[in-house]
Amino acid sequence: MAATVVCPSRNVEVVCESVQVTSAGKASVCVLGTGLIGGSLLRAAVGAGYDAWGFNRSPAGAEAARRDGFDVTEELSAALTRAADADALIVIAVPMPAVGHLLSAIATYAPRCVLTDVVSVKAPVAEAVRKEGLSARYVGGHPMTGTAESGWAATDSGLFRDAVWAVGVDEGTHAEAWTRVARLALDCGSVVVPVVADEHDRAVARISHLPHVLAEALASAGAAGGALALGLAAGSFRDGTRVAATAPDLVRAICEPNSAALLAVLEETLTVLGAARDSLRADNSLADLVEAGHDARERYETAQRWEITDIHPGDHNWLANLRDAGQRGGVITRLN
Repeated sequence: MAATVVCPSRNVEVVCESVQVTSAGKASVCVLGTGLIGGSLLRAAVGAGYDAWGFNRSPAGAEAARRDGFDVTEELSAALTRAADADALIVIAVPMPAVGHLLSAIATYAPRCVLTDVVSVKAPVAEAVRKEGLSARYVGGHPMTGTAESGWAATDSGLFRDAVWAVGVDEGTHAEAWTRVARLALDCGSVVVPVVADEHDRAVARISHLPHVLAEALASAGAAGGALALGLAAGSFRDGTRVAATAPDLVRAICEPNSAALLAVLEETLTVLGAARDSLRADNSLADLVEAGHDARERYETAQRWEITDIHPGDHNWLANLRDAGQRGGVITRLN
């Protein structure tokens, strides 16, 4: 079944290789891990017409999903055997520390399935995939969305609507596998940004992992002020500490696998804060920090996306061309 990426404003198509689909027109999906992200993905995939099922290692978690009408088992081998039989797209949706165990099982039960993930760091996942010999069918993924809550009870089929979903274009990525992963992201309501693993990890260190660290520090500073400080806290404190409500083990699982990139940006941020401290001490001024921060926020608010065109997956240099387009703010919004 041929697929195309179309830019409505320019009427340009990106032609993709054929993929195996069900009689309903959707490839099957097997989601390994049905917490906030994985469970929301399962809900969204079913809502979009996919034949989709899941695995959760917790019997209670699996039972909660089944009570809501979703096909989730706590038997990993059963979920993966079914995936192999259906040529399903397998989605790893667990924190990084649990990825290795799932990859080992995939290598045993479903080594020929197309494989993606929604882990918040990409290079360590890609390395783990390589060690299990699964790289030929792997495409990294990361939907840039979430809440401070966790578990099946927090899942929401609309979680990915209008979100950005990073889809890997690393060297060796196959067009058919990439198309299946991009199609799932789009069918869940997201827009696709093509990106390579190392650049993804450096970027999310700045806009995802550092905010977690700063939120924890801000929450600690507020609490150190005692009941009065917390009693006076309002919107800026609430918004700045929102992600500090995330379970501590999950925050560590998100941030620590990206330690090298996070350390670099944390050092950079400490330098900026140190300069602000010195300016405040010497001149009673925060002008440089405040003005730079305001300008940066304006850049974020006014950033414009544009649709990627004239790039044909499978053609010469298609991966490099998609990477370049993603670096310059290009997105993919539709597959036909």
